[in-house]
Amino acid sequence: MELIFVRHGQPQWDIDGRGVDNPVLTELGHRQAELLGEAFAGEAIDRILVSPLIRAQQTAAPIIEALGIEPETHDWLAEITAPVWQDTPTEVVERVFAESRIRPLEEQWLGIPGGESFRDFHDRVTFGLIDFLSSIDCVRLNGFPPLWQLTEPGPRIVIVAHSGTNAVSLGHLLGIDPVPWEWERFVAFHASVSVVKPMHIAQKHSFSLFRFSDLSHLPAELHTR
Repeated sequence: MELIFVRHGQPQWDIDGRGVDNPVLTELGHRQAELLGEAFAGEAIDRILVSPLIRAQQTAAPIIEALGIEPETHDWLAEITAPVWQDTPTEVVERVFAESRIRPLEEQWLGIPGGESFRDFHDRVTFGLIDFLSSIDCVRLNGFPPLWQLTEPGPRIVIVAHSGTNAVSLGHLLGIDPVPWEWERFVAFHASVSVVKPMHIAQKHSFSLFRFSDLSHLPAELHTR
């Protein structure tokens, strides 16, 4: 088994100084996505899972074309739900994010007022991940650190999602206690690739991080975060 987490390309969060809730990719972001497609061409991939949000769907499109396999859209892969920012002045959005960073720790778990709490987001992603892996005969066992029972060799799966979604998934697979700033603890650049694989341990399996935020498929001028 191999789980290949891809972050979407650069999104256009701002149009004429106003916020966008579900942005498309920028021109640069589309180029990042095209190079991702080239990087995956010829790879033996069994399945591709995609977040329903536009930036992830657009990033996945060249990969899907290169692989020639049917994508699967999963709602649990969506990024944490923010407040409604559509047409809000960008400086207001930036101020809200800046103010949220200095709140006490317990308030960090609540997320930004009007949006999804981090606790709910973490539960949504991890429950979705566990359910999906169970459907392919990779079952998490009770206890800590987490061990998994899986059928070998298992599929190679590409997951095109978001910084937060991927960070929560990686932390859960690696058995790391969550914090409400996962996307800043695991800093993944746009269109980067991270890979986890299971290893044998204690007659079961544990997941190991093989690559993180790999940008070797992109030239330096296309490295953005």
